[in-house]
Amino acid sequence: MVLRLKEQNHSSASSAPVIDTPSIVRCVIDDIRANGDAAVRAYSEKFDKWSPASFKLSQKQIDDIISTVPQQVLDDIKQVQENVRTFALAQKASIKEFEMEIRPGVYLGQKNIPINSVGAYIPGGRYPLLASSHMTILTAKCAGVPHVTACTPPIAGKIPANTVAAMHYAGADDIYILGGVQAVAAMAIGTETMKKVNFIAGPGNSFVAEAKRQLFGEEIGIDLPAGPTEVLIVADQHADPFTVATDLLSQAEHGYDTPAVLITTCKTQGEKTLAEVKRLLEILPTADVAGVSWEKLGEVIVVENLDEAYRLADEYASEHVQILTQEPREALAKMSNYGALFLGEKTCVSYGDKCIGTNHVLPTRGAARYTGGLWVGKFLKTVTYQEVTSSQESGELGRLCGRAARAENFEGHARSGDVRAHQYLSDKFEWM
Repeated sequence: MVLRLKEQNHSSASSAPVIDTPSIVRCVIDDIRANGDAAVRAYSEKFDKWSPASFKLSQKQIDDIISTVPQQVLDDIKQVQENVRTFALAQKASIKEFEMEIRPGVYLGQKNIPINSVGAYIPGGRYPLLASSHMTILTAKCAGVPHVTACTPPIAGKIPANTVAAMHYAGADDIYILGGVQAVAAMAIGTETMKKVNFIAGPGNSFVAEAKRQLFGEEIGIDLPAGPTEVLIVADQHADPFTVATDLLSQAEHGYDTPAVLITTCKTQGEKTLAEVKRLLEILPTADVAGVSWEKLGEVIVVENLDEAYRLADEYASEHVQILTQEPREALAKMSNYGALFLGEKTCVSYGDKCIGTNHVLPTRGAARYTGGLWVGKFLKTVTYQEVTSSQESGELGRLCGRAARAENFEGHARSGDVRAHQYLSDKFEWM
């Protein structure tokens, strides 16, 4: 049995004007491809009212900006970055390079090579997202990426000083005050003043996400598909409705299109949570945003038992899944589709977003069914190599290659194997 105490309301969404985001993004990208810096400047002026002499900050500008940031903020940035660094380096240590001899004189190996250059997009807009600096720039540096170009937009025509500090301490090699599609396209294509990168990471609005999608493959690699933030909470009858409601709204404040879902085994729990959400929205400073998301996309679902709750949660494949039950670690065994799990009432999604050390760039819109989130391994190319030093084994492989290739009608491949079989085992072939 599934009982929905609150249905999603899409009426306001359906009445909104339709914006052809792909076409807009395509036009911007094509213009920047053709006109470089001039187009970048034109779009920055148009969208952000921002046109400095140089979008790139000099070291003196960075130092001056950081000098305006309160010491407590700087100390907190460094503490959070140490958490992120510790976890990212542990992840890197778990990815092993190896070499093995599968037969006498036949060696196969694996190496992990950092991407040469990475672009990090740090969103701004409504909120200065310092934490995205830690998650993208710092994680890339932990992977060993030699050069990271970082872009963040101005906020209301001003440089976001706290974000610049976070970008600098994370290890950005170049910092640009530049946002939107123009930033992503400039990094991906390269301009007269910005070097082309090989890979772009970081969240952003629908236009940024579409730019990454369009540029993926031909120009750059990207971290993962990204969309609006999502939160799903699985709660039993023992969870505190006040905590549940607070944690739902903590994510709903991200934007006007954030799904916030509660799946519970207790109808009373669901009803009390709904009442708490209503009360909290009356006092939450960001209720003008969170309330819209809750009204449009909030859900409270009652199921018969926790097994059903975990099964339904897997169907949602949410970005953030919070487990507020008496035995939260059950979810590790019973769930498989999520961006990140947050286990127990002492843990909240906001810890992952801001400070605990795991990465907050996570799959949305069901992408958790096939990928995890951003991690140090995304900035590494795992490559293989092979070497045959035994004449006998090279000849035997040549024979095997010849038979395997001819079974697929690849005569050229077969002859490459034939050459080794001839050289090292004296085999004769009519084509020679």
